[in-house]
Amino acid sequence: MTPGITGGINIAMKVPPHQFEATVAFYRDVIGLKPFTAKAPAIGFELGPIRLWIDEAPMLSQAEVWLELFTDDFAAAAAHLAGAGVVRCDAIEPLGEAFRGGWITNPANIIHMVREPDAW
Repeated sequence: MTPGITGGINIAMKVPPHQFEATVAFYRDVIGLKPFTAKAPAIGFELGPIRLWIDEAPMLSQAEVWLELFTDDFAAAAAHLAGAGVVRCDAIEPLGEAFRGGWITNPANIIHMVREPDAW
């Protein structure tokens, strides 16, 4: 049985320090999206029904986009993904011991957080 996995509501853009302010200014000043700081120091923008989070990432030399997936049962989803050969990469950003979710990559090395919707 395949566990239910659906698209989430968050996209994270990890941006190196030398591009961070200009990237925030692009979405705020050029595009005209109103920023919010519910998860500071990340800066968020409403992107239709999606939330775009821009995180300053000193360890990166170029920007990366990270996506979110939801599942009702992370343990079952993790087992399904492992059985399909999907690579786990939980070391990239700690989520905490009690967090019901984890990090994976797709074949093109795009990071995805797979989590239960109430995992926070």
